[in-house]
Amino acid sequence: MKERLFFLICFLCISFMLKAADKPVIKISTENVDLIYRVGNNGRLYQSYLGKKLNYATDIAHLPQGSEAYLTHGMEDYFEPAIHIVHNDGNPSTLLKYVSHTRNQVSPGVDEVVITMQDDKYPVTVKLHYVAYQKENLIKTFTEISHQEKKPVQLHKYASSMLHLNRDNYFLTEFSGDWASEAHVKEQPLEFGKKTIDTKLGARANMFCSPFFQLSLDGKSEENQGEVLVGTLGWTGNFSFVFEVDNKNELRVISGINPYASEYSLKPNEIFRTPDFYFTYSFTGKGQASRNFHDWARKYQVKDGNQTRMTLLNNWEATYFDFDEAKLVKLMDDAVELGVDMFLLDDGWFANKYPRSGDHQGLGDWDETADKLPHGVGYLTEAAKKKGIKFGIWIEPEMVNPKSELYEKHKDWVIHLPNRDEYYFRNQLVLDLSNPKVQDYVFGVVDNLMTKYPDIAFFKWDCNSPITNIYSVYLKNKQSHLYIDYVRGLYNVLERVKAKYPNLPMMLCSGGGGRSDYEALKYFTEFWPSDNTDPIERLFIQWGFSQVFPAKTMCAHVTTWNKNSSVKFRTDVAMMCKLGFDIKLADMSKDDETYCRTAVQNYNRLKPVVLEGDMYRLVSPYGSNHTSTMYVGKDKDKAAVFAFDIHPRYAEKILPVRLQGLDADKMYRVKEINLMPGANSSLSGNGEVFSGEFLMNVGLNLFTAQQLNSRVIEVVAE
Repeated sequence: MKERLFFLICFLCISFMLKAADKPVIKISTENVDLIYRVGNNGRLYQSYLGKKLNYATDIAHLPQGSEAYLTHGMEDYFEPAIHIVHNDGNPSTLLKYVSHTRNQVSPGVDEVVITMQDDKYPVTVKLHYVAYQKENLIKTFTEISHQEKKPVQLHKYASSMLHLNRDNYFLTEFSGDWASEAHVKEQPLEFGKKTIDTKLGARANMFCSPFFQLSLDGKSEENQGEVLVGTLGWTGNFSFVFEVDNKNELRVISGINPYASEYSLKPNEIFRTPDFYFTYSFTGKGQASRNFHDWARKYQVKDGNQTRMTLLNNWEATYFDFDEAKLVKLMDDAVELGVDMFLLDDGWFANKYPRSGDHQGLGDWDETADKLPHGVGYLTEAAKKKGIKFGIWIEPEMVNPKSELYEKHKDWVIHLPNRDEYYFRNQLVLDLSNPKVQDYVFGVVDNLMTKYPDIAFFKWDCNSPITNIYSVYLKNKQSHLYIDYVRGLYNVLERVKAKYPNLPMMLCSGGGGRSDYEALKYFTEFWPSDNTDPIERLFIQWGFSQVFPAKTMCAHVTTWNKNSSVKFRTDVAMMCKLGFDIKLADMSKDDETYCRTAVQNYNRLKPVVLEGDMYRLVSPYGSNHTSTMYVGKDKDKAAVFAFDIHPRYAEKILPVRLQGLDADKMYRVKEINLMPGANSSLSGNGEVFSGEFLMNVGLNLFTAQQLNSRVIEVVAE
């Protein structure tokens, strides 16, 4: 009897082990983070863990089963699903079961896991992709959906990512605003129910909200403390982040294309690939999460992320639409005087039947205006070359004015509603990039200019309108595909530009920061965060975008906005990003002109630190009368500290600011730079040597009681 019982127990143990072996645990890991999935006894995939890396394999068996990884519509779950498919027979439900998973190394330090699931009744396949960047502690995820039903299935929801968190409390930080007021930081607790951040604007998708968020866990996180998950979607169109807290106080985060008005008819064997969702997880605050994104972006994502950026002088705020060849050549002389790398010609240089004398006409007609530029763009590129600077030019190829030859010839290329009066945003309409002929035309705008004028060294690509009058002549009975196919068409164009002109840098602009996502930055070297160049406002705007984007991707120009601030203050703010000028030297004093020349020289010396180094946000402009940010070179031999007094209060107690990111054992000489001609530094300890330990534990007296005062401090190891 005992012998039979012994064999029975052994048999049950072996059976359990074999069963467990059939239910794999799938671990997606970076240096510091684990995302762990396991297959349940019912064959479904569950997210068991997301958090700090678990180094002992035996501990994984003790994890709870968790929540279903990619929840479907129509089954037993009562909250927001990640996917909703209507099958050929009208059945709106899906039940996904694990089939297999693969693991491969994409490149050194980059691993990909692909998990394949299938519906248990219908021939529908869903593949979840996870790409882990080890050193950067960042994970990219996207989804592929396909089927082999006889006719197209209807996709109503198709998330890029679904993440589950089970904590005591959650605090969401969003980055929203409007034109000239982008990426403002707003934090709120998440409690029972659903919070959605989304956009329905189409082309200028990020005008009201940026496609990234911060999620603090178990209390509010700060710059240098707390657990925080930071995520962003790589999609230059309508996006959606859904945060839903359920009856058990568990949170699901669903990220992807906004399915609003975008039901997608998926053909048999066609693969619907979602955009990429990227997230990082920091256990030491928001600052480290930002540095993770910055390192990853420069190394893996942004066009020419390992190369420097050109300084420039733009004519826009110096001339607006009122210019001729002589004015532009004079501004090139200003560029040479300043010592910048390039002159950028902005809007207003094109169209003849309807000359671009304002924003109400000419868009779509990309020939030089003969009255303004009788010798053509080639005359300007040659003038720039003779002066030893590069030449760049502005375009807005996705847009058209109704008052243009293009509109008269090809109204069928324009997104517009039949039987309705047209609604114009900034006096313009959007071209239908779902149409391959329109894609050819938009590519041709760049290609024709580059073919005719190969010395063009830079494009500023603008997009000033969301999609209005939403109807595509080309798509006919597939109108719900427009929002998605427009973006795919844009990517087709940008791929062609990148393939033919791989070394051509371009700035992404959309009436300011209306386009600011990492998929677009595969094709653009930088973006324009805001049309608002008031330096005080820019401190807030740049603070917001810096949460996810490195300095080298953000353009900041010195302009005449807010003349209550000095040229020095405006320049010091712009030097924290990719520096440019929108100003005439004739409008500046001699001291200001001298200062700007010196600042450009200093910036060129500091480029490796500001553009390639680690950023530390020392003092936030939110809730403070001052703000400070510093950049530290990767070797910790050099740093640049930027400090700004915005509106100090009378008799305010001003404390030293502790620096960050230095080597505690190195000795550093501290020197204030970017001083006005004849001015002496009032910085305590200026020119003296301190240990990194002292600078990080005691700090420097960066701030003053002066309104709109700025300091730039160079910290160099001895």
